[in-house]
Amino acid sequence: MDGKGKVIRYNLAYINHDVFQGDNGRVIGYDNAHGVHHRHYKGKAETVEFLSFEDIEERFEADWTVFRRKGKK
Repeated sequence: MDGKGKVIRYNLAYINHDVFQGDNGRVIGYDNAHGVHHRHYKGKAETVEFLSFEDIEERFEADWTVFRRKGKK
């Protein structure tokens, strides 16, 4: 966070080597490494629009919920 409490760098990840061995076990993730906001899913990355950190948290939670409900396929 910066001095005003604003998130400036983040990395949210669900890691499970039993589900996915690539990408250091990262099954689902969101981060802004290298100055780009992006989403990871089983080794594939795509750029995402950044509205707020809270929005990113909600997207991560939604992805995790869908993944869990589908039986981790």
